[in-house]
Amino acid sequence: MGLNTSAEAPLPVGQVSRLIGGWIERLGQVWVEGQITQLNRRPGAGVVFLTLRDPSHDISVSVTCYREVFDEVADVVQEGARVVVLAKPQWYAVRGQLSLRATEIRPVGIGELLARLEKLKRSLAAEGLFALDRKRPLPFLPQLIGLVVGRASAAERDVLENARRRWPAVRFEVRNVAVQGVHAVPQVVRAVKELDAIDQVDVIIVARGGGSVEDLLPFSDEEVVRTVAAARTPVVSAIGHEPDSPLLDLVADLRASTPTDAAKKVVPDVGEELDRVGMLRDRALRSVRGLLDREERGLAHALARPVFVHPQRMVEDREEQVAALLARSRRTLGHLLDRADSELAHTRARVVALSPAATLERGYAVLQRADGHVVRSPSEVGADEPLRARVAEGEFAVRVAGEPGGGGAPGGDGASGGDGAPGSGEASGDGEPGGDGPGS
Repeated sequence: MGLNTSAEAPLPVGQVSRLIGGWIERLGQVWVEGQITQLNRRPGAGVVFLTLRDPSHDISVSVTCYREVFDEVADVVQEGARVVVLAKPQWYAVRGQLSLRATEIRPVGIGELLARLEKLKRSLAAEGLFALDRKRPLPFLPQLIGLVVGRASAAERDVLENARRRWPAVRFEVRNVAVQGVHAVPQVVRAVKELDAIDQVDVIIVARGGGSVEDLLPFSDEEVVRTVAAARTPVVSAIGHEPDSPLLDLVADLRASTPTDAAKKVVPDVGEELDRVGMLRDRALRSVRGLLDREERGLAHALARPVFVHPQRMVEDREEQVAALLARSRRTLGHLLDRADSELAHTRARVVALSPAATLERGYAVLQRADGHVVRSPSEVGADEPLRARVAEGEFAVRVAGEPGGGGAPGGDGASGGDGAPGSGEASGDGEPGGDGPGS
């Protein structure tokens, strides 16, 4: 659309800028190729700012995109990378500046390849194929090692020579395969499966020398990665050099930086092991000697104790203690017996003093009726009633003379011994008196 302008009727700058913006706004999305010369990702910002440059014409244009758009290729795109951008042109009227609003970013060439590998890597990682808990430890001394390697390659020579130099008795089961090109993937997969099926194979090494990203692509193939993940035998990845990192390195049980490093990690060095055995033997000898010296010193210290120097001393001490306890027990028992004897004597004296026998000893007699009842009053007996008189030395029979309760004095006519003759009454078996007794 033409504009009618002249020196006398010019258009204001703002109107020209708005007109340009209107023309650009009517443009649709376009694919733009260029090289990233500036990359600005501010932390927390939702927009990423890029600068695309056309090296052949030395022209640059600003590009903006949302963070989620750039995050799709953030792992493989950086400053200097060539990309293809699907963007819509935008005009910033205030500054009169053209920019592009990108909705998709694709790497070009190697960048596109890396992007595909990164996508596959994220997919396999989500399945857990790269998890550390799936890694299996390698055997200390493998008897048979499976080797997947290119035919007559430097990698094969490095692994075999270095392994046999470290441990001459080691044996290998070698599978020569194509390590690049269209036949590499099926041959590597078949070789790994064959070696994994051999029970004598303790570990499998997949080795290849260095090369470009394209040359190492077979070792990032999904089929190769899944085959290694499914193998029951531990697998060591020795692909390329230190900077190279195919996906096989992530799924393998151990990653070696080079084929030579793989031989060193899989096979122990016989010289180092002999030195280690020597050091362990010396350490064990020192430990045993230290233990023996310590126990010997402890035994000497124990033997120096009095219980071992004079073992009879313990018996003698116990003998003295037993003798002292015996003497003490005897003294205690003697004191107890003496006190008991004294208490018994006093008790006997009290009993004797209170005993009726003591009264009889003083010349008294006890009269008992035939039924054993003690006569306490003259009214308790009748005339001519037989009684028994008990004295200190025995007893004898008496008979009541006259009427009981008379005024006769005791010992007069109150009782007689039988018919009046002394000793004519019955006498006890204790030897009653035969002469004149009381009351005769």
